[in-house]
Amino acid sequence: MTKLLFRDDAYLREAAATVTAITSEGGIVLDQTIFYPTSGGQPGDSGRLRWGKKEVEIATAQKGEGDDVLLLCAEPAGIPAVGDEVVQVINWDRRYRHMRVHTALHLLSVVIPLPVSGGSIGAEKGRLDFDMPEAPEDKAALEDDLNRLIACNMAVTDEWITDAELDAQPDLVKTMSVQPPRGSGQIRLIRIGVGNETADLQPCGGTHVANTEEIGRVRLGKVEKKGRQNRRVYLHLE
Repeated sequence: MTKLLFRDDAYLREAAATVTAITSEGGIVLDQTIFYPTSGGQPGDSGRLRWGKKEVEIATAQKGEGDDVLLLCAEPAGIPAVGDEVVQVINWDRRYRHMRVHTALHLLSVVIPLPVSGGSIGAEKGRLDFDMPEAPEDKAALEDDLNRLIACNMAVTDEWITDAELDAQPDLVKTMSVQPPRGSGQIRLIRIGVGNETADLQPCGGTHVANTEEIGRVRLGKVEKKGRQNRRVYLHLE
């Protein structure tokens, strides 16, 4: 099992680790990692591994068997061996933009309080698909509401609940297409705000900024019709 360092500290840019396995496809498994694996609409991190005088570029990270994270190299040759001590370094600028977009999308689901049927996160923009038969009448007003929430400088924290506690609060789940992972006995929640001032609380395994002010201003892009009941709303970092 790979220990997920990014879950405890999303701001870690560099960390030591030991190679525990190499898959038949050349995926590198570490005992602990700062690389976020592709999931929940958030892309896997890129970066590099260093050991001795050697270095290899990591193109992306994916989920492996069980709780393993696989680091996939840009080039298959010259990878470390099982037992090697390595230093992992993520492409921080790209990751940080993912964190900003991801947190902004959580707030987008607040200003558009409709069920979410899909989503995607990029370094410049992201989008959510809503169960929305008609397009918003005033997109500019939604953008203003979103930027006002961002400017509230709300703390972004995580907490854990049990499967049974989530079952007792089904409204916490906003996504129709992706359900929170179960089986470990605990489900991670992301809270934006504190106590009675909470703006959003929902299950999420991704990485986020620590305070909404880090998102900066955003703008809402085009709204696309994606079926009779669905609208896709794009959000851009400025």
